[in-house]
Amino acid sequence: QVQLLESGGGSVPAGGSLRLSCEISANIGGVITAVGWYRQAPGKQRDLVAGIATDGNVKYSDSVKGRFTISRDGLYNTQTVWLQMNNLKIDDTATYYCKAERGFTNYWGQGTQVTVHS
Repeated sequence: QVQLLESGGGSVPAGGSLRLSCEISANIGGVITAVGWYRQAPGKQRDLVAGIATDGNVKYSDSVKGRFTISRDGLYNTQTVWLQMNNLKIDDTATYYCKAERGFTNYWGQGTQVTVHS
């Protein structure tokens, strides 16, 4: 089993910052490889915000480049993944989900709400 626990969401004014955290823990049965943050706004699909691939390459969606930074600490089956979000915009409002990959299986956190207001 793989467990993901997200925290750090909240309500901030436009231009503000938030830092999301995702604590990942897994039992023996394979290592966690790629990790990432996704978001889903009401009525829209869940999209990638930022991800770290198995080889360490980092990818950002165009809408957050230069404003968000993803990072991670730890190895194998115990990791923490952060998403530093700066200069937040109203369009960043969504539920943010952490994802971890192990083998061919994706595991998701429960989501944390980010609301950016004017």
